[in-house]
Parts: sequence; structure tokens; C-alpha cells
Amino acid sequence: MATVSFDKATRIYPGTEKPAVDGLEIEVGDGEFLVLVGPSGCGKSTSLRMLAGLEDVNAGSIRIGERDVTHLPPKDRDIAMVFQNYALYPHMTVADNMGFALKIAGVNKADIRKKVEEAAKILDLSEYLDRKPKALSGGQRQRVAMGRAIVREPQVFLMDEPLSNLDAKLRVSTRTQIASLQRRLGITTVYVTHDQVEAMTMGDRVAVLKDGLLQQVDSPRNMYDRPANLFVAGFIGSPAMNLVEVPITDGGVKFGNSVVPVNRDALKAASDKGDTTVTVGVRPEHFDIVEENGGGATSSLSKDTEDKPAGLAVSVNVVEELGADGYVYGAAQVGGESKDLVVRVEGRRVPEKGATLHVVPRPGETHVFSTSTGERLSD
Repeated sequence: MATVSFDKATRIYPGTEKPAVDGLEIEVGDGEFLVLVGPSGCGKSTSLRMLAGLEDVNAGSIRIGERDVTHLPPKDRDIAMVFQNYALYPHMTVADNMGFALKIAGVNKADIRKKVEEAAKILDLSEYLDRKPKALSGGQRQRVAMGRAIVREPQVFLMDEPLSNLDAKLRVSTRTQIASLQRRLGITTVYVTHDQVEAMTMGDRVAVLKDGLLQQVDSPRNMYDRPANLFVAGFIGSPAMNLVEVPITDGGVKFGNSVVPVNRDALKAASDKGDTTVTVGVRPEHFDIVEENGGGATSSLSKDTEDKPAGLAVSVNVVEELGADGYVYGAAQVGGESKDLVVRVEGRRVPEKGATLHVVPRPGETHVFSTSTGERLSD
């Protein structure tokens, strides 16, 4: 096994000036499962291909264990890669596909068969070893691609969106299998996906990229609880965090008809930058719903009345009922503009379309960001 280090690694494609990956610095621990995630074009696959030796490194360096592999060819890096499209040989059996790299390396047939059978047992592929890839389902083909990587016993696994060709249900079960397998084998793994739910459920740590720049690398829990900036806050979490620009006022921020207390140091930092507003982030599950009379947080609804309840009036547009929970997608007037909001409600007490909910952020569950720079201000 081995560690992986990106030391200010940069990739600039010929004919362009803007780096596809700009000064990437990440340390991947021995046996760690690191997920690179971000929107299309953020540089995550390029980063993986740089590590694999499939893309040149224009500046900085990459290390696997104690070796500088920056300019080594892929075959000398002791890595195994699992691609999005499986890349199986259609004319070979499953066993031949899985053992092909060992055959090329000159390993004798008995050892190849032994390693292939061991990997097939781990992946529940033993009964398919004599079949051709065309006789397998998408999920089974992906497991064959995994098996081909396992039999090589590499120092590092590299996986480039390996689940993107599978249907939704199979993706969920296969990602569980991959994460479980990686933990059992203990092989350092770098995994690329555009699906942040996949990233959060599989990785020991998650690295978020945007426009070739690393935004944050942290455990899934810390990234959810303390996003480093507005981009990470809006990207991590499903449904996404609500981000609302609100004016600073005495004692906190003005949120509809309520003043919500937030971190004083955060407000001071914003004032020092000359900002009169901050962007407050609230997860859908961190809104409390209040009644017309200003009573405690409940999941009851309020229609428009002469009284003005505390909080922000959210007009319900769509309700997603998920059984245990429900998600309300609505709009609220904030600072004279209509703002879309998502609020989680009790699954048994969901509002009707067209109703009005009055919501306030739960104390201590708000995130404060600089409106001008996007950086996190709250602890």
C-alpha cells in the first residue's frame, strides 16, 4: 500500500492559457478512500489522469509512496484504473479479462487462475468466469473491471466515474459494494464522481474542485457541517443548502419579520470588509416552522392572516413526499426579491400546494458567508 501526494500539480492543455488543474495540493493517506467531486469541467478527471500518467504534469509533482512518479509512464506507477465504460475485451471470457494484465506480465497460468478465482469469490463472480462480457449485466461487467484491478494487487486504485453507466438502484448497491471492498482490501483509492451523494457516502475524505482549483478537502461530516465557502455550501448536500443574502442588523441578521442571532465575530468580519449584508446558509432540515400566533416550532401550516407571524413567509409551490420526510419547495420575498427555498417537514404533516409556511432558521444551525468573497465567516 502507499500514500499519494499532489504537490502543486498543474495541468495546462496545449492551446489554452487557463490551467485545467491549478496547483493541486492533496495528501492521500495509506489505505484511504479519497473522492474527487465537482461539476463538469472542474478538473477532477484530469487530476486522476495526471496521477495515472495519462496526462502530463506541467508544474509541480506527484508522488506515490516515496517515489516521484511525475514523469513515469503509467506501466511503472503500480496503479490499476477502473474506467466508466468498463473497457473489457469482448472476445475474452470473464476469467481471461480479469487475468489479462497478469498474463502480459508473464505470471504462470496456475497463479493467474488462483488470483482470478480469489477475486471472483470476493466479487461474487465465480459462476460467470467462463462467460463473455456480452452475457453479463452492467453491474456484473463493472465488477469484472474491479476484479481485473484487484488481481494486479496495485499500490493504488484509480476509479473514474465507474458507476455512471448503471441505473439508479444498481448504483446504490454497487457503491456500497465498492466501499466495502476497498475497506476490506485496504488499498489506497482515488475515486472521481460528479455525484455529491456518491462522494459523501463512499469517501473517507472528499475533495471538492471548481474550475481547476481545490475548494475544500475534509471528511464528509465536516464538509456538511462546515463548508469552506459558498460554492461548497451549495454543492454538498441533497437537497442543497438554502443560501439567502440578508442585511446585517442589531443583534444579528434580518430574516423576514425576525432578527436571527448569528455569530458576532462573523458579523464583525463582514463589517470590516465594508459589507452591509451577509449570505446566510440554512440546511432544509434546520428551519423551524412557526404558527400565526408566534408559538413554538411545529409542523403546522399558516394561511395568510391579518397577524404577521415571525419569520419568513414561504409560499409552497411543490411538495415531495418521501414517507418519513417531506420537502417543501417554495418561494419567499427576501430584500424585495423572490428567493427559492427548500424546507424539510414531517412526512405525516405536509402542507398543500399554495399554502404559506412561516419559517425561521434554528439557532446555532446557520452558516454565515461573506457576500462579496464567498468565504465562510462563522465558526
